[in-house]
Amino acid sequence: MTTSPYLESRGTSPALPVPRGVVSRGVLSALRDGHAPLVDPEAVSGADPYGDDLQLALYVLYELHYQGFDAVGDDREWDPDLLRLRGALEHRFLSALRADVPGGADAREALATVLTEPAVDDGTGVSNFLQDEGQLWQVREYAALRSLYHLKEADPHAWVIPRLHGRAKAAMVAVEYDEFGAGRAEDVHARLFADLMDDLGLDHTYGHYLDAAPAQGLCTVNVMSLFGLHRALRGALVGHFAAVEVTSSPGSRRLANAMRRTGAGPAAAHFYDEHVEADAVHEQVVRHEVIDPLLAAEPGLDADVAFGVQATGLLEDRLGAVLLAAWRGGDSALRVPLTATRRPH
Repeated sequence: MTTSPYLESRGTSPALPVPRGVVSRGVLSALRDGHAPLVDPEAVSGADPYGDDLQLALYVLYELHYQGFDAVGDDREWDPDLLRLRGALEHRFLSALRADVPGGADAREALATVLTEPAVDDGTGVSNFLQDEGQLWQVREYAALRSLYHLKEADPHAWVIPRLHGRAKAAMVAVEYDEFGAGRAEDVHARLFADLMDDLGLDHTYGHYLDAAPAQGLCTVNVMSLFGLHRALRGALVGHFAAVEVTSSPGSRRLANAMRRTGAGPAAAHFYDEHVEADAVHEQVVRHEVIDPLLAAEPGLDADVAFGVQATGLLEDRLGAVLLAAWRGGDSALRVPLTATRRPH
């Protein structure tokens, strides 16, 4: 029995990326050369919480808990100096998020706001753009950027499972079971996204497009790890997951249409078709079987769940603004534009 190219790509770790400032340079130097991170605390306190330097440093430190990096020892995952620096970076990011979300809403109100958006959609979002007027090169950029999450889809949310109990835990496991292919390796959502990338002539090697991703894209991935790796933020992670599931089905329908209209290929369309149906069900399960019993058991997490919902919307809006501004001007939205040609089906 042969091993698929996708599974082989997950069996190896990516190379370290190129630094984007003094903070990420200190982290990467520490990992490359095996020493403690030499980063001035003032550089951390003065870094843009949503900027390239801080977000890349966080992304790299978080990846030590996932796939790691080539030639970086697995023991660095729990290096106390790296964890201390990560804590300072997380504090900067988390403080900015708390300051910038609307606040003042409980979990159900926050989700109700998200639920009303499809009904009043003004057609200006990224999925609308790609569906109605996006070109194949823009679809490819979108897929390359989203690969930083989708090639490990559902992994960050799995951190919350041991932190739940009862009905909430059972329901969360049921949703994650679907995300991980319901027992079929070929149906794992990360595998389906790798097939999508193959249709688009992209490299589906894990982490391949990290250097190309703008800071706003890193933010949307980092926030999942931020919430997932802290038990104190378990409510925020549930809120994030709920926000993703609530908005996924209508957005996936538009993206499936975009894949067909641009001739992206059958696997590309299939990935989003799968999410239209699955996430419509997941949305109901997360709202009624995860959040409701969670808040019944731990009502003090209400504000945290709302925060997770709001932070997700904030970061997705920031990313969408960057993508649309670039694409509408005919420019690449990536830091390193794609150069590979699309392979024939």
